[in-house]
Amino acid sequence: MKAPSFGYVKARDLGQVFDLLEQHGDDARLLAGGQSLMPSLNLRLSSPGILIDLNGLTDLDGITETATNLVIGAMTRHVAVETSALVARHAPLVSAAMPHIAHSAIRNRGTIGGSLCFADPAAELPACMVALRATFVVQGRGSERRVAAADFFHGLFTTALQPGEILRAIEIPKAAADHRCAFNELARRHGDYAVVGLAAAAEADWLNLVYFAVGDRPISTPKAAAALLAGDIDGAVAALQGELAPDGDLNARPETKRHLAGVLLRRAAAALSKA
Repeated sequence: MKAPSFGYVKARDLGQVFDLLEQHGDDARLLAGGQSLMPSLNLRLSSPGILIDLNGLTDLDGITETATNLVIGAMTRHVAVETSALVARHAPLVSAAMPHIAHSAIRNRGTIGGSLCFADPAAELPACMVALRATFVVQGRGSERRVAAADFFHGLFTTALQPGEILRAIEIPKAAADHRCAFNELARRHGDYAVVGLAAAAEADWLNLVYFAVGDRPISTPKAAAALLAGDIDGAVAALQGELAPDGDLNARPETKRHLAGVLLRRAAAALSKA
């Protein structure tokens, strides 16, 4: 199947992006890596009037650091994140997740901002950002706001972005000396979307356990995390029964997903204890 007809503009700067978004409204789509958008166009699941190509905007690309944060531009390719020494040092959970994202051909083109804004509940990066307490830098014309990752994902393919806004960058607090993390997912084949996945991060007296592919957004499980912090692994697994309510899908029934969530929690507990 072929994509419907649409207009195309390669944006020269952010001002032009905001002009086009104001002019075309819901009829416009932003093109980052295109690894989700292009298939949806070819399947006629999306029919925009115009594509606004962000690939010429170098100020949205790159990985830098401040005194407290790792900063990743929204147009940074997955492969750049995967191979970055800064990411490995300051956000090892993200480095651990990257090889699980599709296949190398996809990671060579896909962008971190595109993945986060697409907000697929089975994707790895949204869960990692929630677990790491990241902040998303959202920009509109003449305005900028910061949104906690936990507040950014509103549901299936739905985010906190308002009309006329784009995701500019992601700020991740640098890992402390006692930082520990664990990432794992179960999929039919490596590179497929996860049946169930878990991103875990811990420092000092806090622990975040964030599941993906078990709801319409990344799902935090604070009761399970509290039990695991107290050293009660069985209690943590039991707590998942009240914190996860996955729907069945083509991969697994709800009961299977809850069981696998417990399997991943035990694996995370073992990994965190060794860190």
